[in-house]
Amino acid sequence: MTQSETKSAFDAKLLRPAKANGDAPYAFVLVPKEASAALPRRGRATVDGTINGHSFQVTLEPDGQLSHWLPLDNELLKAAGAQIGDSAAFEIKAVEQEPEPEIPADLLEALHASPEAKATWDDTTTIARLDWIHWIVSAKQNKTRVKRIRDACDKLSSGNRRVCCFDQSGFYSKALKAPQAAE
Repeated sequence: MTQSETKSAFDAKLLRPAKANGDAPYAFVLVPKEASAALPRRGRATVDGTINGHSFQVTLEPDGQLSHWLPLDNELLKAAGAQIGDSAAFEIKAVEQEPEPEIPADLLEALHASPEAKATWDDTTTIARLDWIHWIVSAKQNKTRVKRIRDACDKLSSGNRRVCCFDQSGFYSKALKAPQAAE
């Protein structure tokens, strides 16, 4: 699949999350199913895009409905002259090469403590590393996250290069979804 084959244009309403936590986006957009279907995967996917002609790059999150949602920070909205409640014009296309994900500090510490796990981690693909990280950060409770980090290191130490049985789209497990929009 070439980058041009993943290109989509759509208009969407800018929504505010009902429950904003510290790292929540200022706004978000639900990506139309047709645009999402053009992308190479239903899990996290990084896109180059424009909002009202202003360029950005962002990692789309799965919405649990075999589509994605797009987080938008305040700085990007300001640059694009857009506000919550507005309809904005978007163009998105998958990046040529998925960027290397930022490794959470607790996972990085655990990988450094296990040379076998770190060696397998370093030998996996960027997409595999993205999926491992997504599996860990999608834990709703800290104790689950700690267990997933321990399990990830055990699996990686055993030579497992991919997360087993993790539904990156959230569709089958219902574990992932777009934020609820504020009224």
